[in-house]
Amino acid sequence: MATPLDPHAAIATEATGLRDGALTTADGQPLGRALARASRRARRRAFLLVLPLLAFILITFILPIGQMLYRSVYNDGFSANMPAISAWFAEHPAGTDPDEGAFAALAADLQTSAEDKTIGVVGTRINYALPGTRSLFTSTGRKVRSGIEPPYQAALLDLDPKWGDPQLWAAMRDASSAYTDSFYLASVDAKRNVGGEIERAAPRQRVYVMLFLRTLWLSALVTGLTFLLGFPIAHLLATLPLRKSNLLMILVLLPFWTSLLVRTSAWMVLLQQQGVVNDILIWAGVIDNGGRLKMMYNQTGTIIAMTHILLPFMILPLYSVMRTINPSYVRAARSLGATSWTAFRRIYFPQTLPGLGAGALLVFILAVGYYITPALVGGASGQLISNMIAEHMTGTLNWSMAAALAAILLAGVLILYWVYDRLVGIDNLKLG
Repeated sequence: MATPLDPHAAIATEATGLRDGALTTADGQPLGRALARASRRARRRAFLLVLPLLAFILITFILPIGQMLYRSVYNDGFSANMPAISAWFAEHPAGTDPDEGAFAALAADLQTSAEDKTIGVVGTRINYALPGTRSLFTSTGRKVRSGIEPPYQAALLDLDPKWGDPQLWAAMRDASSAYTDSFYLASVDAKRNVGGEIERAAPRQRVYVMLFLRTLWLSALVTGLTFLLGFPIAHLLATLPLRKSNLLMILVLLPFWTSLLVRTSAWMVLLQQQGVVNDILIWAGVIDNGGRLKMMYNQTGTIIAMTHILLPFMILPLYSVMRTINPSYVRAARSLGATSWTAFRRIYFPQTLPGLGAGALLVFILAVGYYITPALVGGASGQLISNMIAEHMTGTLNWSMAAALAAILLAGVLILYWVYDRLVGIDNLKLG
């Protein structure tokens, strides 16, 4: 054992970087501090590398979703342009009948909005809750622009008796606050009555719940069909010789090289009553010329086209899992007396569940938000909730309603994702 006076021990201490029993670097810095500095430098470098991607996601994904959620509960089209009547609503509880003061505030706001040319915005906001009222605001605004004399209640009722409608006042009360839940209520076919209580909409106005259920049902059906069609194809891809499997993979990926609009248009040519499919069925004697099948502008066309378009998204996750399954497992089960069906059901199929879960989740989420295909081939019975969102965005310009519908759809997808994580586990997700 070396002593402190041993020169060999001193040389060994300098060579190993030991100073007073502590490890140091070549330049004399404590090793722990140097490692911490290097770790921080590596983390900063990694953060700077992913910073462009984080900024891209923040600008193009997080911020738009946040703006959508905010717009679904905020609309100041009425409250910002009708301050006097909004203040009257704030001072009087729901259920209070409008008095002369209320009509005076309404008349003053109508005159001011007409002069500022914002009466159309006000009428549009109330029209969202009570269809047909925009013209009431615009026409009254034109009449009171030059002034209106008291008593204001009688004057406004003389201009149009609709100003005494309790439903109109209930809609104005709800819109008097920029923050509202009316768009979410309308998204589930509900509304507030004159007393402020929540009730179901009239039967003829119950549209959105039906569209949500139809969207979920068609998405689940398309997911099941892609599984039934894609499972055998994925199995062939995993078991065929390389030369043949490569050719089959090209056929599977071929739709990705074609525009979605072109593929949907091709299905329109195939499925229409005078299309290729009906002509082949007539030529084969399956149907006669007067019994041509209606496969366009209905749910049938939507299901067929969406199944074809989304089929690769089921095949590829299944294939990525199937190619890793050792075929000797099934052979071992067969050698132990299991039938082909038992070996498939108890040995092979359970090992494909991660790919099946990933494919089903991917196809279902894509199907829920599909827009172009249902719009072109779906007709009235094949429209999904995404088509209604697009209609509110580009047609009625009711962006708050579109945001509320999209927020509910987003919540449903997140719930589905959570259920999948609880049942299967995101760690077992196999996408390729």
